[in-house]
Amino acid sequence: MSARPDRTPLPRDFFDRPVLDVAPDLLGRTLVRRTAEGPIELRITEVEAYEGQADPGSHAYRGRTARNASMFGPPGHAYVYFIYGMWFSLNLVCGPEGRASGVLLRAGEITLGADLAAKRRLSARNPRELAKGPARLAAALEVDRALDGTDLCAGPDSPLSVLAGTPTPPDLVSNGPRTGVSGDGAHHPYRFWIAGDPTVSPYRPHAPRRRST
Repeated sequence: MSARPDRTPLPRDFFDRPVLDVAPDLLGRTLVRRTAEGPIELRITEVEAYEGQADPGSHAYRGRTARNASMFGPPGHAYVYFIYGMWFSLNLVCGPEGRASGVLLRAGEITLGADLAAKRRLSARNPRELAKGPARLAAALEVDRALDGTDLCAGPDSPLSVLAGTPTPPDLVSNGPRTGVSGDGAHHPYRFWIAGDPTVSPYRPHAPRRRST
């Protein structure tokens, strides 16, 4: 009989580490999203690490802007961005304050509040697809820019927090190139996932978006 996931909130020290240490250590942890309709919980199964100004694939590569300010810390906060004019993505800020880095949450298994998530993900064909991919994850959890800068370590009144959950054994963690990233950051093996988990999204290389004529 497997032990129940640990409900202990992760402290700020967990996030105040190099992003390549934090990213694989987030696999199996429990993300809690508190909404007006009730809580939704997600077991994290896939992430991507971004090293800020040392990483050509990062939003912070060229420095601080109004859009990416949350990525510069403090650690243990959310960085939420809007992409392609359509989707939101949720990142967890890591490392020391002032040095931008973060972990993109790419996929997970909804373990509580699946009915609430399904209301926001009407196109999902089954529970495995509710949060399979970063845009789907954000939609299922009702994440938008209003949550940018949220303190994940502020306690039970915060709309977002991360619990210890059930950390994934290292031998079940796989890694490889990031999905959909172009340029010099495309081949960094900074995507981490739980091997064989059905909620993990498929790998796709970057494909240039066509401009309408």
